[in-house]
Amino acid sequence: MSILVRHAMTESPETAGPGMNAADAAAMMKQFDTGVIPVAEEGRLLGLVTDRDLVVRVLAERKDPLDVRLEDIATTATITVTPDTKLSEARSMMAEHRIRRLPVVKSGELVGILSLGDVAQADASERAVGEALEVISESVSTTDMSKGPPRGTPERVQRARERE
Repeated sequence: MSILVRHAMTESPETAGPGMNAADAAAMMKQFDTGVIPVAEEGRLLGLVTDRDLVVRVLAERKDPLDVRLEDIATTATITVTPDTKLSEARSMMAEHRIRRLPVVKSGELVGILSLGDVAQADASERAVGEALEVISESVSTTDMSKGPPRGTPERVQRARERE
């Protein structure tokens, strides 16, 4: 029997309205101990605002969080799943699209959020979850930092390899 998204998702996530500001979203993230706030209107998902969105699209741009509306920074091209999607399929979608969270929608309404952490807790395939995390987390900066000998290689061994 396959595990479905409904068995792992966080049900009925707190949402913010599109007119709320970035400071409101940050306060909600703190209050509900989450890294994502769905932006919705009358139950219909409009987009997602993540903690990274707040850093990159507001703070790094030196914008005042009180002046930035969520509709202006939310990621609107969201990939969604239904509660009846197989968890393994959702995990593959996360890896393919390099995303850590999937909104769960049923009949056009937001009913949950599935995070990579939820998948890791519910999925029996630790290897597949690890591979998905590696793909999602990979970036040019982390790849460049990973070049060279494995961490912990003694300097004398590194020097010997360079002479070869």
